[in-house]
Amino acid sequence: MPGTMLSERDWDRLSQLLQRPGRVYNTSEHRRTLEGLLYRMRTGCPWRDLPGEFGHWNTVFRRVNLWSSQGVWAGVFTALSFDSDTEWLCIAPSIVRAHQHSHGVRGRTEEAIGCSRGGASTKIPIAVDSSGLPVHYELSGGPVHEMSCAPDTARWCAERRARHCRQRLRQQRDT
Repeated sequence: MPGTMLSERDWDRLSQLLQRPGRVYNTSEHRRTLEGLLYRMRTGCPWRDLPGEFGHWNTVFRRVNLWSSQGVWAGVFTALSFDSDTEWLCIAPSIVRAHQHSHGVRGRTEEAIGCSRGGASTKIPIAVDSSGLPVHYELSGGPVHEMSCAPDTARWCAERRARHCRQRLRQQRDT
């Protein structure tokens, strides 16, 4: 079997976060699914080439896709971002090219796709913490400068710190 990436401690934490919204139940198959997702992200292999030790490739794909559409991954990202060290934040953009037919769908008014000299693209400004781990992201059109998201990121960070301070005070009162 390909090497696993999750320690028992990491899996226990992620298992709790996956079960929080009530959409994912506790089973050993979910660990194999998550290990399969991490393997695919690490190697860049197509879904069909996923080793059988992680389960059938289509099962892993459908489960990961379902969790994404239900917002489970967004919840995990948000919960993990609260454990970060935000003394220093750095905004690092990433540009993703979009297909020429990817925008202009009837009925969709909000699209984070812009046209620049290179064609249609989306810019993803990612705020990273002191350790270089992502804590906040936004989507914008390609030609939009990444500093335009800085006020929203600063507001998010201030709200996060205030919430963290309130939780800490509540814990101190309860003890």
